Amino acid sequence: MTATDPALTALAQGWCALSLLHGKIESRIERSLQAGHGLSAREYSLLDVLSRQHSGPGGHLQMKQVADAVVLSQSATTRLVTRLEDRGLLTRYLCDTDRRGIYTDVTKAGLTLLAEARPTNDSALRAALDEASDNPELAPLVRAVEELKIAV
Repeated sequence: MTATDPALTALAQGWCALSLLHGKIESRIERSLQAGHGLSAREYSLLDVLSRQHSGPGGHLQMKQVADAVVLSQSATTRLVTRLEDRGLLTRYLCDTDRRGIYTDVTKAGLTLLAEARPTNDSALRAALDEASDNPELAPLVRAVEELKIAV
């Protein structure tokens, strides 16, 4: 394949469209969460991921798993956890079975803020998708997102 190969050009254009859709969604969510709840989209995502932990086998996530879930490096995730811990939204503790392991839980205040912010996040997501669906280049991607059925 050459640099001007139509298949590569189409692939690059598809990637640009996906990146554009992601940017539009994230920007809309970021503005809404900041204005309504003083949360960044990353902070909301981290609280959401951690709120889904459970006390059963494999229910508590290690920091690497958390970092993967919120698509950040481990060091960036640690800094984010520290900021939210300083705000009283998260707490950290040592693992009972492996004293080297550190787990993070959402505090009651964090769960309350997350519950208040969830409708804002969902509304901003819906608005961003609705707006993007008017763009012929983004409409197929919006439909693909809407059709995804991912078990949580």
